[in-house]
Amino acid sequence: MSEQTYHGSYHCGAVAYEATLALDQVVTCNCSICRRQGTILGFVPAENFTLLKGAENLTDYQFGSHNIHHEFCKTCGVKSFGRGVGPDGVEMRTINVRCLDGVDIDSLTPQKFDGARL
Repeated sequence: MSEQTYHGSYHCGAVAYEATLALDQVVTCNCSICRRQGTILGFVPAENFTLLKGAENLTDYQFGSHNIHHEFCKTCGVKSFGRGVGPDGVEMRTINVRCLDGVDIDSLTPQKFDGARL
């Protein structure tokens, strides 16, 4: 799959963004938060992500090593993306592809990541 620009939003519509990514390397994770949320994750460098509206509606949650900022909507509670720094030092965005418009979730083949062991 080639990179494509997708639009995403929170359930209430208060937060919207776009991200450019390929969906051929998405991940499911079994860490305590991903398992409970049922996310399918895509990763992009920060420059491939643009918050279009709603920065004032975001709240940040961190746990464990406090390396990842899990951004939640203050209105509807949906977590659509997060931010952090990858192992190589590059600032990244983690995108919940379930929140992207026009994505056929059933066509994806996510790789499993054992985040519970970290």
